[in-house]
Amino acid sequence: MKVALLTPSYWPEVRRGTERIVNELARSLVGNGHAVRVITSHSGPTSTCVEDGIGVMRIRRPPDRWLRSRQFEDHLTHVPASYLALRRWDADLAHSFFATDALAAGLWARQKGCPSIFTFTGIPDRQGLLDRRGRLALTVAAAHRADVMTVVSQAAAAAGKRWLDVNSRVIYPSVDLAAFTPDPQARAAVPTIFCPAAIEDPRKGIAELLAAFSLVRRAHPSARLVLLRPSEPLAGRLEGKHPGLELAPQTRERSSLAALYRDAWVTALPSIAEAFGIVLIESLACGTPVTGSPHGGAREVIDMPATGRVAASLEPESLACSLLECIELCKTDGTPKACRGQAEHFSSGRMLTAYEGLYRELAAR
Repeated sequence: MKVALLTPSYWPEVRRGTERIVNELARSLVGNGHAVRVITSHSGPTSTCVEDGIGVMRIRRPPDRWLRSRQFEDHLTHVPASYLALRRWDADLAHSFFATDALAAGLWARQKGCPSIFTFTGIPDRQGLLDRRGRLALTVAAAHRADVMTVVSQAAAAAGKRWLDVNSRVIYPSVDLAAFTPDPQARAAVPTIFCPAAIEDPRKGIAELLAAFSLVRRAHPSARLVLLRPSEPLAGRLEGKHPGLELAPQTRERSSLAALYRDAWVTALPSIAEAFGIVLIESLACGTPVTGSPHGGAREVIDMPATGRVAASLEPESLACSLLECIELCKTDGTPKACRGQAEHFSSGRMLTAYEGLYRELAAR
């Protein structure tokens, strides 16, 4: 099939969860003989190239500072050009990963008589849907105009039913098992907690993690907390203020991230509302146990005690307890194998099979 994947930003300029999902899916589809074009946007001139066999069209993103300053939804200005790009490429199916792109894909699909899919990679809850002007109405329209809406966890599906009145299909994201591999010899000599979440985003729970880490240091005075270095002046405000805190250089490379996971005794993701948490399965693939938030989809990743803990709450005492249990878990010989085994449930092959089945089902209609 000829599949168009629409996302406002893309690899390698942005490497958050959604961009990783799109890149992994695109590479898997190409590897299985499909023609793929990623339609995305950036601040430079419009360009088209081939990356790893994937056709990538980067549309110039017109300035949107005026819209952002008035709290309108992100990623609006490139949508007309995305629609035109779809019309110019004779795709069999359009698969969008953001609500604005999904509206363009829905219009194209109705005109062409082809199917469209909208993947919502977050949790469509009340707080998130009302965070921007017009976001709720836009997301409702995108969800109902697509032939199928998919989400990345059962937790997200339940929220989608409640707040959008849509029955979503759950297709879990995947992890690159070839890039993220265990190496027990690389483990740090002292208890080390790694959190790859963006420090600037208050929803990632970094403040709660720092408070919990101070309690962990009472039991393990040499313990380290490794975060990815934010931009200034935030980095300057953190350095030297929290004993044991280290800021690792920001990295876009899988190999560098894998090294940080292998160095850690536990990877923490105390997000307020995380739909899934790709970093959790990346850490598990490297043989490192994980601590997740009670809010969101972490329970669907950490579903057995041999691989980590879901904190009872994000209060410092509760989060610290989960981290301490994972530190002890890391000392158990069978932990790396158990973590790797859990990550293998989220292989690229499984995600590809699920999406290929959905594509064929919609095409047959």
